[in-house]
Amino acid sequence: MSQEPSLAPEFGPVLQGLAQTPPIPTLPVEAVRAMFEQFNFGEDEALAEVRDLQVDGAAGPIAARFYRPLGDPRGLILFYHGGGWVVGNLESHDKAVRALANRSQCAVLAVDYRLAPEHVFPAGLEDCYAALQWADRHKGELGLGDIPLAVAGDSAGGNLAAAVAVMARDQKGPALAAQLLIYPATSGGQDSPSYTERGTGGLLTAADMIWFWNHYAPEGMDRNDPRMSVLLTEDFRQLPPAVLIIAEFDPLRDEGLAYGRKLASADVAVTVHHYRDLPHGFMTFYQISPAAAGALDEMAASLKSVFDEELRVS
Repeated sequence: MSQEPSLAPEFGPVLQGLAQTPPIPTLPVEAVRAMFEQFNFGEDEALAEVRDLQVDGAAGPIAARFYRPLGDPRGLILFYHGGGWVVGNLESHDKAVRALANRSQCAVLAVDYRLAPEHVFPAGLEDCYAALQWADRHKGELGLGDIPLAVAGDSAGGNLAAAVAVMARDQKGPALAAQLLIYPATSGGQDSPSYTERGTGGLLTAADMIWFWNHYAPEGMDRNDPRMSVLLTEDFRQLPPAVLIIAEFDPLRDEGLAYGRKLASADVAVTVHHYRDLPHGFMTFYQISPAAAGALDEMAASLKSVFDEELRVS
């Protein structure tokens, strides 16, 4: 008989503190953004280089941040932050991205794509794809040479990374060696069992997710658009190898697992890590949670393995 999953104990105080704050759906956007910034804590890991720059977005220049690890980069990752397409920025994920760069031994370009509700779908997605194209053209200027590219993101950023991977395939490039999808949103239907089973009491609730979707794709938009609900993609063949990260205590758990099954059924190489003691959003808590730190190490190692295989094949 399988044991019922239990949340890593270090998240107890986090949830207790969160319970003292007003629910996200009761707040205006600016208040939610301010609250989200409070989760930016911990120490900065040392890297060989960190610098801010501008890249080409779909409607003009957008901010980005370049990270070079302590060692020769084996690849360049385009990282799209989470935050429900509404909150988050280069600062909110800075510490976690530093850790990902060092642990995967990859350079990372974090992208400050346009946010809803000021810029609804598909503005942020178009920025993310444009940034990938920019990175492909400017690898030499970044001092990287001709190394493989990957996309990565957490939550809404995982949704964007998955959609960009499909766009890159359908628009004949840039070629991607990997996609790292960290507890991704994959369906606008919001009707999977985990919305009920894991929809309350966590770092992300089902009500929060509904609020985020309503800002990203307001009433009147077709949420069956596969660029938005990537689970509805018609053809999963020839997508890049995927490392898929699932958190048990997450309303997005089941749609993430379903996306992994769709990839596998199309013969896409998929490595799934299902963390049965972690909540949605754990990546940015890696400095206070041994369980989250271990998961970050594991996802980076899996991504490193994908890059190593790409280098062997090429």
